Amino acid sequence: MKSQNDLSDVETATLGHFLETGFMAPSLQALLPDSRIFGPALTLRMQGDDGAALVDALSAAEPGQVIVVDRCGDLRHACWGAVTTCAAQARGVAGAVIDGFVTDRSAITDARFPVWCRGRSPITTKPRGIGGDINVTIHCGGVAVHPGDLVLADESGVVVLDPSEAQAHIDRARRMQEDELVILERLRAGETLAEITRANKQPA
Repeated sequence: MKSQNDLSDVETATLGHFLETGFMAPSLQALLPDSRIFGPALTLRMQGDDGAALVDALSAAEPGQVIVVDRCGDLRHACWGAVTTCAAQARGVAGAVIDGFVTDRSAITDARFPVWCRGRSPITTKPRGIGGDINVTIHCGGVAVHPGDLVLADESGVVVLDPSEAQAHIDRARRMQEDELVILERLRAGETLAEITRANKQPA
């Protein structure tokens, strides 16, 4: 039996069949197409080219956490690369979701570290120590993310769930995925999608 808030078999696209909120912008895509992660959010706000806050976050990160980075609209500097990937893996971090850019793509993919981001840039942040916030409410991909929120990211995108509501959504998604297997079998057996859909709408 799956433990509470275990999303290892739940797809973001299934949640998208009945939820409207919590989904980050589709422009945040996985570097590794087969990536799949879930875990509590370690939130981080970084502005401009100052990467000092990420150094602190990676030093405090706990196993299983997902680092979620608000880049405050910076569309120039990459805050993540080979060194940060190594640091995250050493801490047992599940993955990273970055509302911005990364560098060293080959090093990240060679390490098989799951990252969702907007793209790549050769211009990196520097540890200036000017500002930044850790474990505060942030905005990433158009979604408010609170420390400890449950993050699920896969081939289709990223969704953020309130831990107090997550289990009900997880249970519903599992039921839908089980029902989908039946629908696929019926289609393969010769029924049309229209026939199946109309039958499912009939009252019990």
